[in-house]
Amino acid sequence: MSFDPRPVLLEGTHVRLEPLEEQHRAPLQAAAQQTPDVFQWFLTDTLAKPAAYHAWFGDALRNQAAGTEVAWAIVRRSDNRIVGSTRYLDLRRANRGLEIGNTWHAREAQRTGINTEAKYLLLRHAFEVLGAARVQLKTDERNEPSRRAIARIGAEFEGILRQYQIRFDGYVRNTAIFSFTAAEWPAKRDRLEAMLAR
Repeated sequence: MSFDPRPVLLEGTHVRLEPLEEQHRAPLQAAAQQTPDVFQWFLTDTLAKPAAYHAWFGDALRNQAAGTEVAWAIVRRSDNRIVGSTRYLDLRRANRGLEIGNTWHAREAQRTGINTEAKYLLLRHAFEVLGAARVQLKTDERNEPSRRAIARIGAEFEGILRQYQIRFDGYVRNTAIFSFTAAEWPAKRDRLEAMLAR
């Protein structure tokens, strides 16, 4: 089995991850504009700004077409409303690894379980369908809410990558890195499924 992440529909109980397409541009922009503060830790400028949003969206489609990323629109199943986006990044096919990142949720979807189920679907697909050896997640060292959320779903903290990424404003950030491995996935999956059942 080759490790080759591709756009695929992923469905859970509360959320549906639809491969990002042009049809998602306007509703996803509306979600971004209602939550400008969620982008304070992004490497790009806030996606509440139209120019930044369209550049970000265009990059997602181009990278997906080139096979270097897989991007999704996050859809709340109860009302079919688009409430955010997420991606597989840093696809390391030879090493069967990838990163889940560039994730954001509109305010209405925060603290609802949508993020937990979306991460569960992405992790399950990576390990059980694609055969990943490792899945990593990164965030700005200063972003405590994100670090807590990543740890909460069971990712293991690996450390701080110093002066690792440069933001749009020139700030060189330290990046906190977390991971899951294939060996530990069965136990992590059981924990996530128990969380979702609650």
